Amino acid sequence: MHTTYRTALILALLAAPFSLSAQTATEEAPAETAEPVQEAVETTDPAAEPAPDELSLGEEAIPEPYIKTEFGDWKLQCLRDPNTPEGEDDANEPCQLFQVLQDDQGTNVAEITIFPLADGGKAVAGANILVPLETLLSAQLTIQIDNGKARRYPYSFCSPIGCFARVGFTGEDIASMKKGAKAKVLLRPAPAPDAVVTLDMSLSGFTAGFDSLEVK
Repeated sequence: MHTTYRTALILALLAAPFSLSAQTATEEAPAETAEPVQEAVETTDPAAEPAPDELSLGEEAIPEPYIKTEFGDWKLQCLRDPNTPEGEDDANEPCQLFQVLQDDQGTNVAEITIFPLADGGKAVAGANILVPLETLLSAQLTIQIDNGKARRYPYSFCSPIGCFARVGFTGEDIASMKKGAKAKVLLRPAPAPDAVVTLDMSLSGFTAGFDSLEVK
């Protein structure tokens, strides 16, 4: 996975508006469709572009994701501003909770990042869930917290590194995750649509990790 591309994608996901109504459909009824993520298209006049030597943004100027600390099975992933002096903390750097999800063979299959929302409607937190490219998108993504109702969420878009579901969690969802021990994330592979891949999402450390986040 190309580091520069992955960093750019993380930046885009952190910066993208996340104002969707929370999706609360059960396994029996499909979730309502999230608002589409619109990518900005910028057109410029080549003649007006600055000369190459005026473009001083190099690799060192790109914020890099790093793990700031850990809360149980969750990692606090932040974007470091390259202009911040070494050894100093940047209180304004964007951060989110991060966890890699594995199958029953211990293979890394998916990734989830969770962050609070300032104005998400019914949703008080958002999540970006990355799954493999060969996922059956029409089957949607299923999440079940402990023995609660299983809820389905649509996938939003795919990129060269995988497909994403952008999920909104209600206050009730977050409360259940704080009290819970484990959630299950289920998806179906496109080459074997009758099969279900079940991934365990540990909730150990979730309360402390989520409470450490601030809305940016």
